Amino acid sequence: MAGAGDNGAWSSDGGSPDDLPDLPEEWGVIVIPDDLSELSDEVDAVRAELRLTGPPTRWQRLMRRPAARRLRRVAATALRAPVLIISLAVLVTVASLFASAWPGPPRQPAAQRTATTTPERVTTLPALELLAADGQTVPLRGRLPAVILLTDGCACTALISDTIDAVGPEIAVIAVSTLTASASAAGTPPTGATPPANGKTVRMLNDPAGSLRTHLRLADPDTTAAAVLVDRGTNILRVVPRTLSIEDFRSDLARL
Repeated sequence: MAGAGDNGAWSSDGGSPDDLPDLPEEWGVIVIPDDLSELSDEVDAVRAELRLTGPPTRWQRLMRRPAARRLRRVAATALRAPVLIISLAVLVTVASLFASAWPGPPRQPAAQRTATTTPERVTTLPALELLAADGQTVPLRGRLPAVILLTDGCACTALISDTIDAVGPEIAVIAVSTLTASASAAGTPPTGATPPANGKTVRMLNDPAGSLRTHLRLADPDTTAAAVLVDRGTNILRVVPRTLSIEDFRSDLARL
């Protein structure tokens, strides 16, 4: 086997012949065998690689051009956009399905009104027409301000008299009952409007259907009366659901 120093073509000082540059140092020591058949394996490997990487076809040469490369990049970008949109649509759909199937916070049951619930306060006198003792209809709002006494089931002669004495001449006293006989029982004149000697107005009216009591949301009648104080603008200033004495609302008369 011959080495690099046995070749007569090499100079004696170790330099390369004919002023050729030295081989790269990273190649290491190159040994040329005496029998070239020892390199047959390397030769076969190189030939196989050359066959695999044969000359490019016309199509390959066309695709290697700059315009074709730019076209491939544009096509790849255009393909990624629909894929991204479809992926987002699928994610949104899945999220919506999870949101609709996910149990929310329990709903609070709606509050149900019971018999013990305090009814809402009525603030305006209804525009009702009631019956006088002579059968004529009288508008409930026809004479205001007024103290209205609902006297069903009540022996309220003293309460009505005390109320007439306590109010001024500009305030009417209206006694309302579902029975016409109650006016006579109370000892009051059976007329729709009677000006007493002291110049005050008293009305005895009949409410057969109990519309006023229903509108004011008052309880069923018992042995007491209900007092309603209404100002000139039909505003209800005070409601006393059960009373037998003027003292229960005397202080409110000054507000009328």
